[in-house]
Amino acid sequence: MDDEQATQATPLNVLIVDDEPLTAQAHASYVDRLPGFRTVAVAGTASAALLAVRASAHGDTERIDVVLLDINMPDATGIDVARRLRAEGHDVDIIAVTAVREAATVKQAVSLGIAHYLLKPFTFQTFAEKLEALREYRAGLFDHVVSSQDEVDQTLASLRQSTPQASLPKGLTSETLASVISALRSLEAGTGISAKELSEQLALSRVTARRYLEHLVDTSAADRTPRYGTPGRPELEYRLA
Repeated sequence: MDDEQATQATPLNVLIVDDEPLTAQAHASYVDRLPGFRTVAVAGTASAALLAVRASAHGDTERIDVVLLDINMPDATGIDVARRLRAEGHDVDIIAVTAVREAATVKQAVSLGIAHYLLKPFTFQTFAEKLEALREYRAGLFDHVVSSQDEVDQTLASLRQSTPQASLPKGLTSETLASVISALRSLEAGTGISAKELSEQLALSRVTARRYLEHLVDTSAADRTPRYGTPGRPELEYRLA
């Protein structure tokens, strides 16, 4: 087996960093569904994430290649973690997985060499695209010397390119989908919304509202559960996964 084949055959070990245990578990399950990746550790705080990477670098634990890093944590931010890791010379690849949308945070992430900035909520397809792009980028760096500027450009481009997103079902638009996701995101924790309630909130027909909600369920971005407590047939309600 040559060096390139060995590089591709070895799975990339992933550290999940998120202070929400259910979210961390979900991300770990996503990682383990992807060929060429496996979850080797989970950290719920910034300090635990730093300790995990340091232990890996010293050979005390399994090698960590990729860190899926939440930005908001109780003891420090993901940006703080990334800055500390770079200052200590750790070259693990970092993917921010967060709901933080402030441009200043995104700019800081880029300046620290964070490979991707993945906004919650996302589908498994989007998640897979980002990790696969990272895997291809790493595979292109197995040689110690690049032969030309074109090779450098192609390698860097592979990190930023993703497989084109699957088109939305006929009749759905990205603008309305974004409004639906925003409405779901604004719900109080533990609550859901029905197609009827969403249709009234966004001035859509009930059928249209249900189509968008069902699309999010089909892409694993939302959950659907029956709502009991009213006479007759239970009403369905939706919330972000």
